[in-house]
Amino acid sequence: MINWIWFLLLAGGIGLAAYNNGAPLVTDAILEAAADAITLVIGLLGLISFWSGLMEIVERAGLTALLARALRPLTTRLFPEVPPDHSAMGAIILSISANLLGIGNAATPLGIKAMERLDELNPKPGTATDAMCTFVALTTSSLTIIPITVIALRATAGSQEPTRIIAPTLVATALSTLAAITADWSWRRLSSRGQ
Repeated sequence: MINWIWFLLLAGGIGLAAYNNGAPLVTDAILEAAADAITLVIGLLGLISFWSGLMEIVERAGLTALLARALRPLTTRLFPEVPPDHSAMGAIILSISANLLGIGNAATPLGIKAMERLDELNPKPGTATDAMCTFVALTTSSLTIIPITVIALRATAGSQEPTRIIAPTLVATALSTLAAITADWSWRRLSSRGQ
């Protein structure tokens, strides 16, 4: 349905522009936006490749286990049904680490891997467990200490102070993560009472 809505919006805009003799303006805007998109992607490619590679090295070097042990008091409270030494916990921590560093593009494949590992523990594969729901809530709220991708976007756009976004991002994402954890915890309590 959403595809049809987008199609109708785009077709309507292009049709209206053609009716008002604005087709050259639409063509120019499309070409300019495409050029801007390519510039942006090339600018971010190196940054995302670096962090994705670094996360892969961290996982292969076994540093995930060390990080998992350091974060064990927090993760065992958030994910009580996941064994602390299971590979799912390491994948969760890697994904959360990528979000903390503000590299959401690197966090996406890590999040998918974490969900696959969590599904290994799932007694009903294909149905979301409490741990899966908590993980989705955490990654969606995405506590971010250093928003690397946003800083790179601001630098690419010519910002004089691209790092000025750090404090507001930290406050906003801390509040969103607190809200996500509270909602997840509340929902679990309500669900357990209903059973």
